[in-house]
Amino acid sequence: TTIDTASILNDADTDAIVITTRHNTHAKWVIEALQAGMHVFVEKPLCLNQDELSEIECVYGDIIKKNSAPPILMVGFNRRFAPHVQKIKSLLDGASGPKAFTMTVNAGQIPMEHWTQDIDVGGGRIVGEACHFVDLLRFLVNAPIISLKVSYASDKKICPDTFSIQLKFKEGSIGTIHYFANGHKSFAKERLEIFSSGKIIQLDNFRKLK
Repeated sequence: TTIDTASILNDADTDAIVITTRHNTHAKWVIEALQAGMHVFVEKPLCLNQDELSEIECVYGDIIKKNSAPPILMVGFNRRFAPHVQKIKSLLDGASGPKAFTMTVNAGQIPMEHWTQDIDVGGGRIVGEACHFVDLLRFLVNAPIISLKVSYASDKKICPDTFSIQLKFKEGSIGTIHYFANGHKSFAKERLEIFSSGKIIQLDNFRKLK
């Protein structure tokens, strides 16, 4: 572990890098590591805005064109790798018709002065953490998202960490992510319910699957 990035990027014996810095630095280090020919594992989010994403796509696209074995770029979306989620994926792959997802996240409060709440540094709680659950539903549906809507409790400036995200997928499925910071910690932190083909799947805290 080091903060001397120059020594890592110029080290011929280093072929992979893990980026765990604050969110507003992710895009910069991802690009520099890719250009150095290294595999990259970056904690979520990959970047904070569309301009950064476009730059990463451009850099990585150029590398792929020039290299038959380009470096791997992986974002730390870990929910999709949970054993119960892998089981759910296998069940849904055999189900026909659109599916309906409800993801409830009892996120808890973070002080407004915390760096993750700063849009320019942490990206706020949608980009900084709720992205986990967008990725989870996207993985389970295995189809592109075609529309997205966010509804905040009260007002975005007053309550920026209590909101619902509505997703529509290309193959017809829908998903709602309830990300709430105004609940009690005794309630399950993460719960997923899936309605599909006359059946219901319920995952509680990634520990119990029914």
